[in-house]
Amino acid sequence: MGDVASLLGRIYHAIFLAFVVSTIVVTSPLQAAPFAAIVMDGRTGEVLYEKNADTRLHPASLTKMMTLYITFQEIQAGRLTLDSKVTVTKYAASQPPSRLGLKPGQKIAVRYLIRAAAIKSANDAASALGDHIGGDAAGFAKRMTRTARQLGMHNTTFKNANGLTADGHLSTARDMNVLGRHLFYDFPQYYHIFSRRTADAGVAQVSNTNTRFLDAYEGADGIKTGYTVAAGFNLTASAHRGKKHVIATVFGGTSTANRNAKMKELMDIGFGKAPNNVTEQPPVAAAVEDALVASLETGIDEIDAEGGAGKIVRVSGEVKVSPRPKARPSIPAVPDEVVVAMNASIEDALAEATAEPAPAGTLEFQAEAMAPGAATVEPETALATAEEPEAAVEDLLAEAVPAVDQTAAPIQDEVALAAAAPAEVAPGTLEAQAAALKSGAAPAETLVAALPEPEAVPTAESDPALSAMKPKSRPQEVAKTVVAEAELPAEVLLPVEEVLVAEAAPAPVPEMVMTDPGTELALVEEEAPLLSDVTGVESVASDATLPPLANELAVASLVAPAPKRQAPIFDAVVAEDEAVAAKDPEVVVVMSTSGGRHFGVNVGEFPSRYDAEKALLKTALAESATLNEGLRKTTQSDGAWRASFMGLTEEQAELACRRLSARAIPCETVGG
Repeated sequence: MGDVASLLGRIYHAIFLAFVVSTIVVTSPLQAAPFAAIVMDGRTGEVLYEKNADTRLHPASLTKMMTLYITFQEIQAGRLTLDSKVTVTKYAASQPPSRLGLKPGQKIAVRYLIRAAAIKSANDAASALGDHIGGDAAGFAKRMTRTARQLGMHNTTFKNANGLTADGHLSTARDMNVLGRHLFYDFPQYYHIFSRRTADAGVAQVSNTNTRFLDAYEGADGIKTGYTVAAGFNLTASAHRGKKHVIATVFGGTSTANRNAKMKELMDIGFGKAPNNVTEQPPVAAAVEDALVASLETGIDEIDAEGGAGKIVRVSGEVKVSPRPKARPSIPAVPDEVVVAMNASIEDALAEATAEPAPAGTLEFQAEAMAPGAATVEPETALATAEEPEAAVEDLLAEAVPAVDQTAAPIQDEVALAAAAPAEVAPGTLEAQAAALKSGAAPAETLVAALPEPEAVPTAESDPALSAMKPKSRPQEVAKTVVAEAELPAEVLLPVEEVLVAEAAPAPVPEMVMTDPGTELALVEEEAPLLSDVTGVESVASDATLPPLANELAVASLVAPAPKRQAPIFDAVVAEDEAVAAKDPEVVVVMSTSGGRHFGVNVGEFPSRYDAEKALLKTALAESATLNEGLRKTTQSDGAWRASFMGLTEEQAELACRRLSARAIPCETVGG
């Protein structure tokens, strides 16, 4: 019996020693993990409770909250979508459990990797996201650390995307609580993923590692669990009750049950201390990092690294994609006839603009001054710019008479005029007055000398045919009343200061010739031998006076009783087209400019007027053949801007819509 008892005692002793050793081996890492905790009011960020909150510890899989935060940033920046395909790297596929089971080279959508990392806490899924965004594990870890600084996580340094234990991969309960609050406020559209119990991860159905706490605590809605031997059991959780929102973090739990119990105590403390009514103070989101910013120097990742802020930023300008440029919009060719007409019009306009003005005092100068649209010319100005009477008569004589040899010996003006003019000039005619003016005599004396002697005027014989002929009527603007029997004063002022000669008319003008000084006047048509181009002479008042004339009727026929003319004798030049328009006035009928164009094309609604006008311009360039005549119009309705082309016919609107729809451009016809 003693031997049996001794044997049993040795067996019991061995079993007891084995139990103690196994207990020490299993529990020693857990006991080595320090405990840390913090509770915050999620609405304001106010700390309600903390213990060892700033002690740097291993965060374990709480790291995946930062991996997902940066992934959401990339989606928000447009560089990723939920359907973007990620190629799994060898590094990502080699990560230890927990795993989704990814294979190297496998392509998987971003949405499945997010679900696996947030719900199952899969290490390979988190690493695949990090490698795709950062290029490799080290590059993504440095971005994680930079983002942590932007969020105010000053005691955190990341070395990988999944949270597996690594040298220097440390954080604090406070920093992880801050990160959880940012996930809630910065990306509310994705926050619900942390409360899902199960989800489809593409290659497998995954279950949430935080299901026990979500089901056990009232109001719990997330966020993330974590566990490694060095870290213990970690949890960042969020819960809502009424108007209150509490976020808490636990580091160093000894088991899942111990961690959840500690979290329940912390949540109860938070809801007990948090006030009901507070002003919500959302945190400031981190700026989205430029895709061209490369990795920084390693020193920046270390806490309190000297000179870390001054490290060199390397920018990679490598071009990985060469997109094909868009085709230029086709421009309709301009017909040759239109080009020729445009060039001719441009040349005519340039010639007219660069032409030198006519010299002052010439007929062309006065014609330009009197032309429609030209500046108004006062009578005094026209007289001042006109040539001297002698010069004007000399020019007219030069046109009608062959030129005199200028190399001959100088002779008197009277001799030259006599040689150039016909042998005999009828006295009392305009030719006689012009010759007298050319002679250089005083104006009054010249006109008196040019008058025929009363007794020298031949008596015209009565001609029945001529007396029965009705004279042609003169133009209304130059008609004068002839007084047959007028009593003239002893001295008559003869207006001879300035003489203006109009442009010659192609047809001879009837002249008034006295046939019988005492009886009546008759009109006969004579062609002047020298001044046939002169159509009229007008004089203005002068200081010279004439003595009483014997033949008063002859003086009355020469001196016009009309008042002083207040404008140049040259009438404004009227073009043939304007004359026709004056006879037949144009009838203008006001018609609708739409011409039946009551239809339009709507190409969509846009958030701003700028976007709407930009869409109209692009559409007009793409479909210029049918929308060239349309009016681009933007209207605002219910906060959106509608972009439309109006003023089209029904056929144009339908054709435009068919062509735009063929290009996958949204379109609908409006109007009618």
